[in-house]
Amino acid sequence: MSSVLIRTLLLLVASNFFMLSAWYLHLKFLDHKPWYIAALASWGIAFFEYSVHIPANRIGHTELSLFQLQIIQVGMSLLMFIPFAMFVMNQPFKTDYFWAALCMSAGAYFVFRA
Repeated sequence: MSSVLIRTLLLLVASNFFMLSAWYLHLKFLDHKPWYIAALASWGIAFFEYSVHIPANRIGHTELSLFQLQIIQVGMSLLMFIPFAMFVMNQPFKTDYFWAALCMSAGAYFVFRA
């Protein structure tokens, strides 16, 4: 695996961590506050998401296509979302989520095949 791909993946992991926090943690911790408070908090967190996502895309685009970058992002988002939803947000897991992830993996195959 190339150093470009490793750096891109590590930055996208960090980006996804911030993205999940910005998009969903307000549902758990700020549910009693007005929506604009949640929006301001989320925008503050999203700054950090973009601070690592933009470099990830710029680095990754030196070796990966735009479509490959997006498929990596979507797949990683799903891989990180499932445990986040289960363990942080206390959501139940359904086998349908597994099948959906499998279908997305099949889509990734077509983007990365030679």
